[in-house]
Amino acid sequence: MSTPKDFNDRMLSLGLARVAEQAAIASADWIGRGDEKQADQAAVNAMRNELNKLEISGVVVIGEGERDEAPMLYIGEEVGSGGPGVDIALDPLEGTTLTAKDMPNALTVIAMGPRGSMLHAPDVYMDKLAVGPGFAEGVVTLDMSPAERVAALAAAKGCEARDITVCILERPRHEEMIAEVRSTGAGIRLITDGDVAGVMHCAEPHITGIDMYMGSGGAPEGVLAAAALKCMGGQIYGRLMFRNDDERGRAAKAGITDLDKVYSRDEMVTADVIFAATGVTGGSLLPGLKREPGWVETQTLLMRSRTGSVRRMVYRNPH
Repeated sequence: MSTPKDFNDRMLSLGLARVAEQAAIASADWIGRGDEKQADQAAVNAMRNELNKLEISGVVVIGEGERDEAPMLYIGEEVGSGGPGVDIALDPLEGTTLTAKDMPNALTVIAMGPRGSMLHAPDVYMDKLAVGPGFAEGVVTLDMSPAERVAALAAAKGCEARDITVCILERPRHEEMIAEVRSTGAGIRLITDGDVAGVMHCAEPHITGIDMYMGSGGAPEGVLAAAALKCMGGQIYGRLMFRNDDERGRAAKAGITDLDKVYSRDEMVTADVIFAATGVTGGSLLPGLKREPGWVETQTLLMRSRTGSVRRMVYRNPH
């Protein structure tokens, strides 16, 4: 899909950065306060308010849930004050638990692309595999075992398996995967939440120390992660996972007919996008909010896939 001329990513990008910033600032009062719902609601309210100031005709394709599950920023909600048609994928607070417990790597995350450019992923699990830039396409695949993936990536990097570090979401369903990866000698960084950030870590291994991400997590977060890697470089593969007929019905409602399809990065995000993420709690990718009397400081990662530009923007806001 070519990028329409009316999708002015350069002009829209600064507005998108502000959307992420304001959502992060709104959640500041809830860091470490133990209330996930209030932290998330504060971010949702702020993100929606800022989106409605942008001169776009936006549709939320990845959001807080179906319309009957989420009162705001639900899938299909229209936002903006009018302008070019755009798809929006967002997570107003990726890591609500991380925020409530003041643990690392909570982010506000949003991506925007031309209308029809993003996979309408149903709210089911997705089996994900991601590596950073600089490797041949398909250097690792979802059809490989975890051990085979480690071996293939080590061979591509010209190193030993023990020099590879894999990021995996710490869940009981991943216990066998974790054991198999460790049997190769590779290291694992376990994360408790926030797998968009987990995938993004692969794109900057020199900073984060992470070479590969694998495991299952939310499909909507897979599309957000694909948007990030479209800007940062790298590969991600995802295959939807279904536990029951209700989840297969969600896929049908989203227009998905091939339930076994493996989606590549460019199939999840088919045109150029812009992506913004603001740190809420400090982590490997971004520092967290810094509070001083009367002020709050944020740092935002703002990226455009068309140009490959990656900006880190510091913003001081009276608060």
